[in-house]
Amino acid sequence: MHIKEEQKERHTLAVIVDNEPGILARIAGLFTARGYNIESLTVSEITEDNRISRITIVTSASDAVMEQIIAQLERLVPVHKVTDLTAFGPHVERELALVKVAGTGDHRIEALRLAEVYRARVVDATISSFVFEVTGGSEKIDKFVELMREVGLVEVARTGVVAISRGKEAA
Repeated sequence: MHIKEEQKERHTLAVIVDNEPGILARIAGLFTARGYNIESLTVSEITEDNRISRITIVTSASDAVMEQIIAQLERLVPVHKVTDLTAFGPHVERELALVKVAGTGDHRIEALRLAEVYRARVVDATISSFVFEVTGGSEKIDKFVELMREVGLVEVARTGVVAISRGKEAA
């Protein structure tokens, strides 16, 4: 008997929750307890009175597992709404990274040239290093970091993915 393994697909979830202590730990615990991996996690308050937060989670799962994850998240009391932006339709995803590169001479010139191509901004500079700020999709940032390894990558700090649906409808 051959069991067919379901295809895993990358999903971006938008979870609207009450902004209360411990909710992030409960959501992360839900993933951990069931062996689901969180690839990216960002949180921000979204109402003027700071009572509601939006948690953006990127994970990879089959469609069946994704349905389970969403159902389990929706059962948590402080969760108002869970939207799988991947299934919802077109959406915009962005990430921010700070990339520190050290180098002199040709390496320094090449780092600046690559930064221009990737529209990265110099946010700090010394005689021997730069810190670049680059925004875009995760693939763009991955590629920028890979190229910077060639010219003197020192350190990378990334925010994680933020995402929102396209069009006038809220997800």
